[in-house]
Amino acid sequence: MDWTTKYPDLVETAKRLVVESAIIDGEIIVPNEAGLADFAALRKAMTRRQHDLYFVAFDLLHFNGNDLRDMPSKYRSARSINWLRVKCYTVDEFELLGVEREAGKPAFALMGEIGTRKYVGSAFINPSRAIRERLWLRVQEHAGPPPKGMKRPATQWVKPGLIGRVKHLRGQEDLRHASLQNFARKNDHHAMELCASTEGWRPVGEIRRLLWS
Repeated sequence: MDWTTKYPDLVETAKRLVVESAIIDGEIIVPNEAGLADFAALRKAMTRRQHDLYFVAFDLLHFNGNDLRDMPSKYRSARSINWLRVKCYTVDEFELLGVEREAGKPAFALMGEIGTRKYVGSAFINPSRAIRERLWLRVQEHAGPPPKGMKRPATQWVKPGLIGRVKHLRGQEDLRHASLQNFARKNDHHAMELCASTEGWRPVGEIRRLLWS
């Protein structure tokens, strides 16, 4: 795929390299104040502020017609373990908007900003059977209207006030690779911690009474 026209500023910078031809392995980033890659800022800069984009080079693969891939290097995708690309996750709290369930597909929790209920993405529901059952009971008992402007098929919406703890990919504007770890009523963090600490040996009904009685 040729992205030359998509990143004209980087292309002009590359033209100033003193080479006849080259293939450089790397990635485009936007650094934050600490000098670390900021993925949310990258998404905005790709369409609005291209002058903020930087190309970080990892490896020189070809140079002036010479193939350099067999030469020793500190970085070789799929050939070395000297460099490892890892995904960084964080855990934050969001408001549960509803649960989307379709036959033959995993259920997903639809999450929003706390207070505004602005939709930020969906999260895979914790594989713990007890948490899934407790969540679905809560959804059925506290059904509510969808947030303004939201239309999602096969979704059971819930009333405001239910907070979920979500593990998700760090640095993204919206939820990505997200999973709902636990949930409780708003401002009831003790209940969330209690459920997490007792998960696995307390009957579902007892956990439910502890949280919602």
